[in-house]
Amino acid sequence: MTEEKHTVVSRKLIELNEVTKIYTTNDGPVESLKPLTFHINEGEFVSVVGPSGCGKSTLLKLVAGLLPITTGELTLSGSRIDGPQKNVGIVFQSAVLLAWRNVLDNILIQAEMRHMPMVLARERALELIKMAGLMGFEKKFPWQLSGGMQQRVSICRALLHDPKVLLMDEPFGALDAMTREKMNLELQRIWLTSKKTVLLITHSIPEAIFLSDRVIVMSERPGSIAAIYDINLPRPRSLDVMGDPEFSLYSKQIRAHFYSQGTLDH
Repeated sequence: MTEEKHTVVSRKLIELNEVTKIYTTNDGPVESLKPLTFHINEGEFVSVVGPSGCGKSTLLKLVAGLLPITTGELTLSGSRIDGPQKNVGIVFQSAVLLAWRNVLDNILIQAEMRHMPMVLARERALELIKMAGLMGFEKKFPWQLSGGMQQRVSICRALLHDPKVLLMDEPFGALDAMTREKMNLELQRIWLTSKKTVLLITHSIPEAIFLSDRVIVMSERPGSIAAIYDINLPRPRSLDVMGDPEFSLYSKQIRAHFYSQGTLDH
């Protein structure tokens, strides 16, 4: 496999400036996120790691427009995020496929919801199926697929409307270790092919390092940014890179944040 540096376009696509999130409860306000300031460049792959309950998933929902920010400014392509965004695709931990619909029809749910021209949507779905290595499985039902294949279908569904941003909330957390490693390779390949901007929430430090251009480390709740690491490893990356001394150094540096807090997610 030929190694090369992945060039990220420097244009800022997602920008957060002093963004906070406070939930209102019967017991009073609960601070979920302290002021966050960072950006994600167009075409960049960024992962967020941190202790359970630190607000990682809340951050993703803010970027998706599924939750309102409390204070600060959050923009996508220079426009303020105010409500659900049409230009994002979301992949959750569960594939959330309809058991009575085959692979192709599960992907086309996106087209139905967005009122996309069905002929064009079908062509796009078949292209994504090919890109995801699912050729020959178009008519299979979810129960006929492995967990990893189901998640590939959910990635295809999230990409059907050609969004600028792909948001992923612990998408491989329910998979066994070997399948998860295979899916890391598949996601890297799909990302390099699709050239999308990706924000990945994960508890796995090796997964974050393997996939990312940058890794954002969050503190315990209320979440704040403890550090941001540039991952300067050549792409495409094989699993062998996990044995590289530089990979081990990144892992040690990131893991030290959680040891210092007395918490560690596996």
